[in-house]
Amino acid sequence: MRDYTDLTDVALRKVREPAEGIYIAESPKVIRRAISAGHVPRSALVLPEKADEVMQALDAHDCPVYVGNPEVLESIAGFHLHRGALASFQRPVLPPLADIVVGARTIVICEDIVDHTNVGAIFRSVAGMGADAVVITPQCADPLYRRSVRVSMGAVFQVPWTRSLDWESTRKILHDYGFHITALALNDQAVALPDFARSRPERVALVLGTEGDGLSDAAIGVADTVVKIPMRAGVDSLNVASASAVALYALCVDVAPSMSR
Repeated sequence: MRDYTDLTDVALRKVREPAEGIYIAESPKVIRRAISAGHVPRSALVLPEKADEVMQALDAHDCPVYVGNPEVLESIAGFHLHRGALASFQRPVLPPLADIVVGARTIVICEDIVDHTNVGAIFRSVAGMGADAVVITPQCADPLYRRSVRVSMGAVFQVPWTRSLDWESTRKILHDYGFHITALALNDQAVALPDFARSRPERVALVLGTEGDGLSDAAIGVADTVVKIPMRAGVDSLNVASASAVALYALCVDVAPSMSR
């Protein structure tokens, strides 16, 4: 039961989960997607009305399912289980960067994005727009934190991802595999996204920056091209999750011809 205590304390979870090698999936749908991705469950904590559904999902795994009324479960988890079910899973071992880019055409790199909701939304955009993988920097929010998993609708299990080491080694690996590193940022040299998308390189690594300050000088320094989303009405930028969806639509799905320079 210790897996489910103090879940509202983000700092505690960030310390506990990597150290113990676990993460929490919330809702029967997300639990099923984690199992479909081959992740190994440890246990589940569920409301009575969700017990059968979760036990069916866990049928092939020998792990306990704890059932309790809303008051008992809230006292354990520290919040109301709106979706009726939590499950703890063993964390999968992250693959080397080279393994996830070898067959990829478009990847996203998240530099120090600290909001779990944004990370989850970016994963959902990656899956929905047809990009191939995500790379996160060491200070980036955890894609397997339960809010990231929930917002992504389980896309964190669908999309290959890993953590980078540093910008120099990441640049070398990406260039070795033929990637054009593309930083999404505002500067005087930035190319308009529609122009870049019309003649996009065969392999693109799209780099997204943290919510407040955007990309670091180091990230922009390794970029082959800096790209911006043209904006109107005095607005200079979008939320990073929204920007990821716009950029990936242009790069993976179609060029948006209505976007003005």
